[in-house]
Amino acid sequence: MRSIELAGRSGVALKKALQAQQLRSVAQTRTRLFSSVGAASLTPTYEKLYKKYSEVRRVLGTQRLTLAEKILYSHLNNVEESLLTNTNGGRDVRGKANLKLNPDRVNMQDASAQMALLQFMSCNLPQTAIPASIHCDHLIVGERGADDDLSAGIKTNQEVFDFLESAARKYGIDFWPPGAGIIHQTVLENYAVPGLMMLGTDSHSPNAGGLSTITIGVGGADAVEALVGAPWELKAPRILGVRLTGKLSDWVSPKDMILHLAGLLTVRGGTGYIVEYFGPGVDSLSCTGMSTACNMGAEIGATTSIFPFTEASSRYLKSTRREQASRDAALLQSFPGTGASEDAHFRFKADDGAQYDELIEINLSELEPHINGPFTPDLSTPLSKFKETVMEQNWPEKLSAGLIGSCTNSSYEDMTRVESIVKEAEKAGLKPAADFYITPGSEQIRATLERDGTLETFTDAGGIVLSNACGPCIGQWKRQDGVEKGTLNAIFTSYNRNFRGRNDGNPETMNFLASPEIVTAMAFAGSTTFNPMTDSLTTPDGMEFRFPAPHGLEGPETPFEVGKDALKAQSQSPDPNVEVAISPSSERLALLEPFNAFPSSDLSGLRVLVKITGKCTTDTISAAGPWLKYKGHLPNISANTLNTAVNAETGEVNAAYDLDGNKHTIPELARKWKEAGQPWLVVAEHNYGEGSAREHAALQPRYLGARIIVCKSFARIHETNLKKQGVVPLTLADEADYDRINAGDEVATVGLYDMLRNGGQGDVSLRVTKKGSGEQFLVPTKHAVSKDHADFIIAGSALNLLSKGL
Repeated sequence: MRSIELAGRSGVALKKALQAQQLRSVAQTRTRLFSSVGAASLTPTYEKLYKKYSEVRRVLGTQRLTLAEKILYSHLNNVEESLLTNTNGGRDVRGKANLKLNPDRVNMQDASAQMALLQFMSCNLPQTAIPASIHCDHLIVGERGADDDLSAGIKTNQEVFDFLESAARKYGIDFWPPGAGIIHQTVLENYAVPGLMMLGTDSHSPNAGGLSTITIGVGGADAVEALVGAPWELKAPRILGVRLTGKLSDWVSPKDMILHLAGLLTVRGGTGYIVEYFGPGVDSLSCTGMSTACNMGAEIGATTSIFPFTEASSRYLKSTRREQASRDAALLQSFPGTGASEDAHFRFKADDGAQYDELIEINLSELEPHINGPFTPDLSTPLSKFKETVMEQNWPEKLSAGLIGSCTNSSYEDMTRVESIVKEAEKAGLKPAADFYITPGSEQIRATLERDGTLETFTDAGGIVLSNACGPCIGQWKRQDGVEKGTLNAIFTSYNRNFRGRNDGNPETMNFLASPEIVTAMAFAGSTTFNPMTDSLTTPDGMEFRFPAPHGLEGPETPFEVGKDALKAQSQSPDPNVEVAISPSSERLALLEPFNAFPSSDLSGLRVLVKITGKCTTDTISAAGPWLKYKGHLPNISANTLNTAVNAETGEVNAAYDLDGNKHTIPELARKWKEAGQPWLVVAEHNYGEGSAREHAALQPRYLGARIIVCKSFARIHETNLKKQGVVPLTLADEADYDRINAGDEVATVGLYDMLRNGGQGDVSLRVTKKGSGEQFLVPTKHAVSKDHADFIIAGSALNLLSKGL
């Protein structure tokens, strides 16, 4: 592969880390880091954690820490530098410190892994600096059933799977083949242990927080930083505490807890926060139930979410054949033994007296089932009020399909609770009135449910079991019910996200999020207005049937089944003799060309490509579904850029107007301007880039010529992704200025170049020249550019800079 030109970089911690990485053996890094501390022997991972934790305590003294802070700060590259720089002596770390972190591992799903690996290859390293894994879960289309869909998916995507597998063998990365399971479930079952810090190239990676880890969703460039051994930067999050009391009642599940919380906080309410759950109610939850809540923390914009380590956590480790990990965690919590101060012990819970920046209390005993949607995961309605809301809003009363499972809700507990109500309905002679789909989260879950008869219950009832893959949740769904694009219809799912058009490409499909039990009951009723807690169905013999309250098992009575040998992970040492499989004529994969560096001046002559109104998610900027096949080919996938965005000036979807007034699609005009050498920017509203950790939503605009995105506010992951690709994210200091800027206006930056040269210090304004009238005015903006971010932008991208340091 043609590599990016290498050159030296001075004065940045990144260079030191990269040089150190070259001098040490990665094999040693993956075994024992240093000798055991004290009389007892901790695992190498916990030795490292405890050593850093001791440094944190030395630096912060008796300051009370939340669990999230303990784990996060114990992964700092330089504890003193991060915690004592511009933090009032360590008293104001949250929201101010720039944390330079050393994650323990990186996990990548197949769609995002393609671009991450293409970037990593440009760095010319023989192997990754930390353990990593690839999970083939995004490219399998749900249609007819598991076996047929998996075979078709492998055939269609063989080229991509060969690329990923060959890269895994070359660089020593674990490879989970198609059909092995969804990344988040597989990580929870195999890699997550209390106290780890992981990065995942998917926004729902925080799922592993249910097992007391700090796991953060990132873009591919972030993952590459960690893979090459460089510290990964994060603005120290604030901590939002959720105190749980009481115990969930029969029809209420952990899913309802996070659906309710999303309604309270909205899709922006968690931005810049880690959500930390605590309180007596925590002990009543299963490990997988806690993971469900952490998974959907992404829907409120949270950096990540975390629960304490509980007896349920320990039981889960045992059921997944990792009892030793539970004993290791117990040893860490008792270390260094009796006689030591309480602060000398690392406990998987918050310190007594730890303070939260925001606090929410949820009484689980008073919670009722919730249904969220349509088109946004924070439109939350209690089940008792949902029928009334459907009628008021004129939403469809007929239910087209019910879909359960996915990475969010495919646990043994979820599925056995559903099984209990399906069995009772079947006894009454009832079948689902709507199409009913089941997606196991992993081969381990599937095999165990098959062993214990649960899957047979579903198929006997008429359910279709899909492959162990993301499928309909991320748009890989070929519907068989004749609902055509543009037809208004309603579906119920136990998924985590429900943006317009996300599941089936139909912008008129209303996806309502609920627990698997509620989804299943609704599927039997075939109605969105049915309330299984109060309403009855008529059986074939004319009797009235009411669903009993669901019940299930937290985990199997015997350990989980491993499943098919062919679907186990392929783990191997790096092999430099392996040639990574990329065809020069491929339409699916393309080697990367470096982006141009930032000019030695402010930007001028930019034009506003389009002014966007309403929700603009990463799905809006870079759609998934059929476009996933181009994830490894930047020129091809760029043809979908912003193709579902709404033009603020005309109300049209995917419409942009050239300076001469001619109409184009947004990606067509962007490509035309790219070819003409016309740089551009986008103007948008709040929470721009909400949703998936989709790096392509930053790569594609950059490739097509975007230099700036200006909006009212950004989603965290996307804002970082933009900076990593050399695009400058700016927010309007006065939101009213959104109304003053229009498509076609000419824009020049004022102070941007100086700000970048000064390592992120300084103000930036935009000089806007109105198209037509020539009127000029200044628009003040705000930014969150750090020194490292400034270096990335000046270099043209993080990849350019990483390559220079190697």
